[in-house]
Amino acid sequence: MVQVERSLSECSDDIDIRPLELEDIQRRLSLSEDCAQSLPNDAGNRFFSAVFGIVSRKKKETPLSKSVLIRMRWKNAVMKARNMGDPWEKFNLGSYKTEKAKRHRYNALRKCWVADEVMVKMEKQPFNHGAMRECYRLKKLSNFSKDDWQHAHNYVAKRYMDEATPRDIYFEDVKLQMDAKLWGEEYNRHNPPKKVDIFQMAVLEMTEREGQPLYHLEHFIEGDYVKYNSNSGFVRSEALRMTPQAFSHFTFERSGHSMIVVDIQGVGDLYTDPQIHTTKGDDYGDGNLGTRGMALFLHSHHCNSICKSLGLTEFDLAPSEIQANKKDEAVLTSSKTVVRGTEELVSIPSEEEMASIPEYFRCSSLSSGYVSGDDKPRPKLLSVSSIDSEESDDIRILSESEDSAISSAKRERVYREVERRRYDSMSDFGLDTSSKEKEFVQFKEMNQRRNRPSHVLGEIEHRNMLKELEETHSKTGGSVLGQIHLDMAKYHELNRFVEESESYDHDAALYHMNQAAKCGILEAIKTMANLHMGLPHDILPDIELDEDKKDAEVGYDYLLMAAEANDRAAMIHVAKAFDTGFGLPPSRKINWERSVHWYSKALNTDTADEEGNFDGTMDDPSYQLIAREAMMYWQGGHGLEKDATKAGEMFSWAAELATEAMKGKLASKYYMQAEEAWAECEE
Repeated sequence: MVQVERSLSECSDDIDIRPLELEDIQRRLSLSEDCAQSLPNDAGNRFFSAVFGIVSRKKKETPLSKSVLIRMRWKNAVMKARNMGDPWEKFNLGSYKTEKAKRHRYNALRKCWVADEVMVKMEKQPFNHGAMRECYRLKKLSNFSKDDWQHAHNYVAKRYMDEATPRDIYFEDVKLQMDAKLWGEEYNRHNPPKKVDIFQMAVLEMTEREGQPLYHLEHFIEGDYVKYNSNSGFVRSEALRMTPQAFSHFTFERSGHSMIVVDIQGVGDLYTDPQIHTTKGDDYGDGNLGTRGMALFLHSHHCNSICKSLGLTEFDLAPSEIQANKKDEAVLTSSKTVVRGTEELVSIPSEEEMASIPEYFRCSSLSSGYVSGDDKPRPKLLSVSSIDSEESDDIRILSESEDSAISSAKRERVYREVERRRYDSMSDFGLDTSSKEKEFVQFKEMNQRRNRPSHVLGEIEHRNMLKELEETHSKTGGSVLGQIHLDMAKYHELNRFVEESESYDHDAALYHMNQAAKCGILEAIKTMANLHMGLPHDILPDIELDEDKKDAEVGYDYLLMAAEANDRAAMIHVAKAFDTGFGLPPSRKINWERSVHWYSKALNTDTADEEGNFDGTMDDPSYQLIAREAMMYWQGGHGLEKDATKAGEMFSWAAELATEAMKGKLASKYYMQAEEAWAECEE
């Protein structure tokens, strides 16, 4: 081994140690001969001679090319990995009983399970535990070796301490983690400054034990375990990093707001036990908080340089919330991770693509490293953590600085040299080259993607585009982003973001309620209409707008929008306003024709509104509304043509309903008015 000179400092970590190669020996021999001829012969100048020789060697030594250095470092990493000792050797796991077990693995793209038999040795007592699970050291024999426990790989087996935990929970946890791993691979495809990965996880069924207990099986990884964010919006300030937060933000936009991966924790950027919040919140266990969980993360998230380099948009926050989040900005700017400027911008899959997200991921993953002008996609270099080391006899490692220094042509050559079978979320199902190329062509021919950014302006543009494309498109509902803003307003009302003794931020709550209304959330629309019109409201009941902030035009527009969304209370309110003029803004006048329209629609609506709710009761009984409609037909005017016959029929209908409601005096009055209306018809 040749001693390599220290280039930066005397620290041992800075020494560049690599295997001795033939080039090194030849170069050293030639340098030694040259230096021997040029050194002075004076014995008194030995010190000067030594220095002169070192300088001469440095001048004549040609620097190695970057590709050679990268190849050397890669080989060095492989040697280090192979020469590492077993950290669990002292626990003597090889002396434990060999057990046969069944391993269940989940393929996230194909949505299917694969089972095989494995041989394991597990310690009897747990070495650690958390709030819900306890951990056991375990060794698993490779499928390609026989009884070679000395080289068996280290795993951690986890099980729930509550023995009543349903067996389905174990499989749901694996499904969650492997789906999150799929999103990690999709994040890496956009060339972020630091790649992420999520532990391979499987269900281990101990078939030879009584009751065939289940365990979660994960690789053992040494390092400091850190929790970066939680499923309830918590962000650890002392461990604030850009990559975990950008990854969560990425999954929210990339999925078209349908889900978000949170609860990021693990060793470095190798994560485990994440949580996924979905729009409906009815899968991935009890930790799935739905849009409420998304709201908690987005409230605490401060977009960093990685978010911006990927083209992610900032979530709309109130000015007071932005000011509160600026305390983390100094920590983010001091982060060591630096964007390279070569990140691929995020483009959101269309609704057609979202209908089959696994197929979309499989196609899009083929375009990793694809740039304009390439004839076909290049192979993707995976991180070490996404490779199942027990079935691969080499390790592919390439640092970020090295990766950025290689040109596309050189990178392709390096990839081909180290190309092996992929062990990621598709490791169990390989595709031949022709199938991959065919699917990639299909991917390129897919419909243009529709962008679903995190800000409200983009959501409004998206909804307006849908209105132009679909005449029957609903005017309210369907906006996940709007529901998140509504949840944010409710969280403010519940004092979620302040101490117990403090009052919540009224301006921030009102801001998010307004954003939710702009996104077409019916509940927020009705609240904003009542606020502007000075009417009572159920959400944020202690907030009232100042007179200078009330806008009757805006309030009435919101009220009309709610009426058009089949909200019966809004229909009746609009009908009364056009009937009497009370509550009408200055730009509108009494219009009995429109009033009759909304009265009739409210009476004949027996279905749910656009958000799936149905108000079966009304403050005004049906017979009173029918009687008022009959009176307008009897009198005529304000744009409504007089029709005594129809008035008589409606008075008679109102009388029958009043009789059923045991309102005898009103029924007699309506019968009398019906007779008078019909008498006018005879005259």
